[in-house]
Amino acid sequence: MDKAEKQLETENIYSGRIIKVRKDSVLLPNGHKSIREVVEHSGGVCIAPLTADGELIFVRQYRYPYSKEILELPAGKLDRKGENPLEGGKRELREETGAKAEEYIDLGTLYPSPGYSDEVIYMYLARGLSYGEQDPDDDEFIDVVKLPFDKALKMVMDGEIPDSKSQTAVLKAALLLGKTKY
Repeated sequence: MDKAEKQLETENIYSGRIIKVRKDSVLLPNGHKSIREVVEHSGGVCIAPLTADGELIFVRQYRYPYSKEILELPAGKLDRKGENPLEGGKRELREETGAKAEEYIDLGTLYPSPGYSDEVIYMYLARGLSYGEQDPDDDEFIDVVKLPFDKALKMVMDGEIPDSKSQTAVLKAALLLGKTKY
């Protein structure tokens, strides 16, 4: 059975700086009609920067939707759909931490909320770091936090790092690096 849904109509509901929202009427595989609400997003990138001392570099920043500070790996949105994710990742790493890397290893993609959003997050492990000055956006207030990899992995497993992109990147990096114990 073909499970594809056919778009019949679309209505743009909202267009903001970060997201767009639309409401689509669709035809379901069984012939019935339904509504799909879609959040359009240009995509994002997440970098797991690993120091020569075996530490991961995180950032701590206030996240308005949760009304608290959250520990996350350096990340950000792509400036536009189609922007090269690796170039966006390099930009975000430099802006948020001041670091640059000699090597970037692709950790794959993440669909954070496929039930209602088209956002794709591209993840990378970064090694061979060198450091300069942070250059955060005007609306970003970021503290840089270095954690031993094993401690970061334990914090992910214990639920102390609830951010999905950070969890996924840490776990994928752990498997890639052969770190199966925490």
